Amino acid sequence: MPTVLIIDDNAAVAIALDVLFSLHEIDALRAASPEEGLALLARHPIDLVVQDMNFTADTTSGEEGSTLFHAIRARHPDLPVILLTAWTQLDAAVDLIKSGAADYLAKPWDDRRLIASVQNLLELGQANRALRLRVLQEQRQRHELENNFDLRGMVWQDAATERVVHLACQVARADVPVLISGPNGSGKERIAAIVQANSHVSSGPFVVLNCGAVPVELIEAELFGAEAGAYTGSTRARDGKFDAADGGTLFLDEIGNLPLAGQMKLLRVLETGRFERLGSNRERQVKVRVISASNADLPAMIRAGTFREDLFYRLNVIELRLPPLVQRPADILVLARHFLGTEKSLDAQAQASLLAHGWPGNVRELKNVMQRASLLTAGSLIHAQELGLPLAAMPRAPQDAVATEPDRDSVAAALARAHGVVAQAAQELGLSRQALYRRMERLGIARA
Repeated sequence: MPTVLIIDDNAAVAIALDVLFSLHEIDALRAASPEEGLALLARHPIDLVVQDMNFTADTTSGEEGSTLFHAIRARHPDLPVILLTAWTQLDAAVDLIKSGAADYLAKPWDDRRLIASVQNLLELGQANRALRLRVLQEQRQRHELENNFDLRGMVWQDAATERVVHLACQVARADVPVLISGPNGSGKERIAAIVQANSHVSSGPFVVLNCGAVPVELIEAELFGAEAGAYTGSTRARDGKFDAADGGTLFLDEIGNLPLAGQMKLLRVLETGRFERLGSNRERQVKVRVISASNADLPAMIRAGTFREDLFYRLNVIELRLPPLVQRPADILVLARHFLGTEKSLDAQAQASLLAHGWPGNVRELKNVMQRASLLTAGSLIHAQELGLPLAAMPRAPQDAVATEPDRDSVAAALARAHGVVAQAAQELGLSRQALYRRMERLGIARA
């Protein structure tokens, strides 16, 4: 059960609060003085404090309570504190609320209001602790990845991307084919490079072939090589991509564009490591790890008879699914800043426009947008209209000041994406750091 510390010199008040909390399954500790309260805080895990504002007889200024509150705040900055007093000191209450007090109630209190405030703060504290734990776990996982693996300069922030990167590092040293699925421009080649860089053949070549960029009649020659005269215009023998990738990795992008005849030859290479050049009967032997990628629905192509089922299962020993950029929203701004570099930055409306856009072209589209905006913007600050995005992606002007304030879920999500870095979260939300701190205090969100 959660534990509340009651600091009040009036024993009757402390006992009444203790009984009230016990009826709602909340444990309570009692202290009759500020000194005793601080000592209990040092010895016991406390989830919330309810403190009086005056402790000396005939004292009504609230100075003692203010001093106690600031002492608690200094030792336990994330601990919610409810102020309770028989005397109304509005100025003192306003000052302490600005300093982070969670609530301010007058004696005699309303039981329902007090319990509601306590329960809300306890639930919020539990949520904040879970958020901090998740952020710490994500930071630890990221540090482990960065320290233990070559990530090829991969830039990301979203947990969905991290799961793919983590799995890519896990399977890199297994000598099995890997299939990377995901839409065009989502970063499949970068994931393939991470697999290669952390594999047993990392010192070997990394050869890339986009099967969709080669004419159908030339794809086999491109893959397996060709003897002189093997096809029209072929005047001399040439090596193929498998020859070039021997001892390393061959990344076959858009594998769904490979014709059926090429699929059959590819399957044989995967199973035996042997193939013949186009126009030759002599077998060649290579040792190549194959990583393939596709934005097509390969199972649907199998049903349609345009992709071999046996090849699909041979390529798909391990599948890495890279979501489209719109499903990795935390990646958008960090990638945008990465593409911009340090000379230019985005204002709040520009950031909102980037987050509102659907990104059908994924990371490739984002890179092009940032490069264009950087070239066309004279100053150092890029505004929304300079991004050249469709009007639907432009955020509407707020109707009033209240509408511009982010709610608790938005603030918590921004802090999670920023791994607790308030300055970064504030920039994403279009707030100053001080404004975000004030918003966090009003919402009861503890500082990480």
